[in-house]
Amino acid sequence: MKKIYKVSSLLIVILLIVAAIGLSIAAPAKAAVGFHISGRSLIDANGNTFLMRGISHAYVWYTGNNAAFADIKAKGANTIRVVLGDGHQWGPTSASEVTTIINLCKTNKLVCVLEVHDTTGYGEASAADTLANAVNYWKSIQSVLTGQENYVIINIGNEPYGNTNTTNWIADTKNAIIAMRSAGFQHTLMVDAPNWGQDWQFVMRDNAASVFAADTAKNTIFSIHMYSVFNTTSTVTSYIDTFKTNNLPLVVGEFGISLAGSAVDYADIMSYTKANSVGWMAWSWSGNGSSDAALDMVNGFNASSPTTWGNIVFTGANGLSSTSVQCSVYSGTVATPTFTRTPTSGPSPTRTKTPTVGPSLTPTRTPTVGGPTATPGGACSPVTSTITAPFTYDGSGAFCWQSSNLGSYINSWNLVSLSINGVNETNLYVAAGSYPAKINGNWYVSYNSTVSYGHFEAK
Repeated sequence: MKKIYKVSSLLIVILLIVAAIGLSIAAPAKAAVGFHISGRSLIDANGNTFLMRGISHAYVWYTGNNAAFADIKAKGANTIRVVLGDGHQWGPTSASEVTTIINLCKTNKLVCVLEVHDTTGYGEASAADTLANAVNYWKSIQSVLTGQENYVIINIGNEPYGNTNTTNWIADTKNAIIAMRSAGFQHTLMVDAPNWGQDWQFVMRDNAASVFAADTAKNTIFSIHMYSVFNTTSTVTSYIDTFKTNNLPLVVGEFGISLAGSAVDYADIMSYTKANSVGWMAWSWSGNGSSDAALDMVNGFNASSPTTWGNIVFTGANGLSSTSVQCSVYSGTVATPTFTRTPTSGPSPTRTKTPTVGPSLTPTRTPTVGGPTATPGGACSPVTSTITAPFTYDGSGAFCWQSSNLGSYINSWNLVSLSINGVNETNLYVAAGSYPAKINGNWYVSYNSTVSYGHFEAK
């Protein structure tokens, strides 16, 4: 009986193990919640690849213009990127407001990309908020976001670093993603590049793989903002190609026809994203300040009054009318087979919550690639003072600075004019290799700003 008991016990254990294995095999894989990433692709809740074709709307400064949601949908967009405030600079956009925004997105069958704008230019813009504080804002409204993963993508913070200490973007972005996941967010997260979103130092590009790996859900998409840095075919194609080669998800989170008068290669952005299945969201519906009025798609929030930029986005080559497809979560179409979450791989500082005059809604202090435009005049005079790098000036006034050392780059924004030895460098980033020739061993910087937030730096 003792031997029989042992044999019987052994048989029972074996049967239990086999049964457990069978149950494990039979159990279906846990489906991803809402949007998720597979390789380079954004996959919707029905398992279909979703390609963003969207427009940004500056909600936090224009809270009374909710007709924009329906109007943007009517122009053919499948996505709307909504500007929110966490209360550090703008807003805060309340939980009840966010609920209304999400309902407007769903009513108009738009995917909702929600972004905190207060982080814009952190490290360089003194008023900018940290990504950590942006995470705290998302936590404060988490109750109205949970359950909306099919419709909402969280863009943690807009352009979260300027051109200063940009390598800190790596750890700060990883920590923000980790904090969001630890708080229980299951949404697809979107992270913007440093350098006012343009990543001209390639910090995001070269560290995207490690940032993606930090997300326990492997559900993060990278957002590049393409303005005057991306003014040639090669700058556009090489950046996208790197993400394609590395099998990492990328979206052009902002781009426009120009930036403060500097050209943007929007045609190649629109054609190359189409050729390589990369999403985009154009900036912006309406309300940009005078220096960036060319970025308005409609005049005065009037959908019946499109601008040049608006016509390009709406019906131009590779625009919404020919490339935008509504997300399948609004049609119920389910892909076969369904996917699981297993991947193969500068704003104007004068903006207020409710401005009476449209604010400048895009960064004006981003670097540009390409040669300067020559203007007559040569050395300015009389010389106000002698400067040497590192040098920074913020404020209004007209000056003529003499310098034998401007450092490795100069940058300026919100100016009426800036010239170096007669060469126009207004509101541009210029590297040392592109400085004009010295005159008698010096550069002569002519600075003119009529506002207190004009800025020049030589570093």
